[in-house]
Amino acid sequence: MVTPHPLPEGFTEIEVFAIGTALLVEALLGFCLNGLTILSFRKIKELRTPSNLLVVSTALADCGICINAFIAAFSSFLRYWPYGSEGCQIHGFCGFLTALASINCSAAVAWDRYHHYCTRSRLQWSTAISMMVFAWLFAAFWALMPLLGWGEYDYEPLRTCCTLDYSKGDRNYATYLFSMATFNFLVPGFIMLTAYQSIHQKFRKTGHYKCNTGLPVKTLFICWGPYCLLCSYAAVENVMFIPAKYRMIPALVAKAAPTVNVFVYALGNENYRGGIWQFLTGQKIEKAEVDNKTK
Repeated sequence: MVTPHPLPEGFTEIEVFAIGTALLVEALLGFCLNGLTILSFRKIKELRTPSNLLVVSTALADCGICINAFIAAFSSFLRYWPYGSEGCQIHGFCGFLTALASINCSAAVAWDRYHHYCTRSRLQWSTAISMMVFAWLFAAFWALMPLLGWGEYDYEPLRTCCTLDYSKGDRNYATYLFSMATFNFLVPGFIMLTAYQSIHQKFRKTGHYKCNTGLPVKTLFICWGPYCLLCSYAAVENVMFIPAKYRMIPALVAKAAPTVNVFVYALGNENYRGGIWQFLTGQKIEKAEVDNKTK
């Protein structure tokens, strides 16, 4: 008979099960919806445009987050991390890589929509591919730094998944955190905010509101803001006084981003939504206008 592994310190049986279940639901739902986004792009000719490539790049990154969440869910049900210290480093790297790539690709989508609505310029394939490659390479650079000694990956409070270690709060951690957050959260957030504000002003002049200009920015800050605040506070004060179960909440909220992003960038896009419907039902789109409308 196999003896169950002891509960992680600071958690009850029901709390561990609830966190594992939440991670599993987020992983399965996000992966299925983003997988549908990717398959529709591949199968429906009308969707294969430079602008939609950036949406697919975001979906690819979000699929990676979901795989990361699924591994964390499996470990949560086991009550411990079964893959050793090297597995923890790989898990932390992959989690950061896909999370940063998702944020940067969302900023790229905002940049494209600004030019589409405000300057009426069309995105070219070469530009879209270059933006996608840059977003992933830039994310890979920052995700790699903790493996090279600037920052560090370690277990999250539940000790069944791994992320950036904020428990020490030393100078090494603080310099990495503020540099990484500036270039991968604040700068993309500023790009999104200014882009959608310009789009909103354009719509207000014409009286035709073709997209919800506030939702993408709200999604970014609601999903990733709590985690960013926790890590930032850890750079100036010791956060270990916060119960471990409460320190897991920002991570759970962040892992909901892949599911929310589908409704913002794919299902919320009139053209893309029609393509997904055509992929699922076989009913051809009567009129496909590639204008990245979100509602």
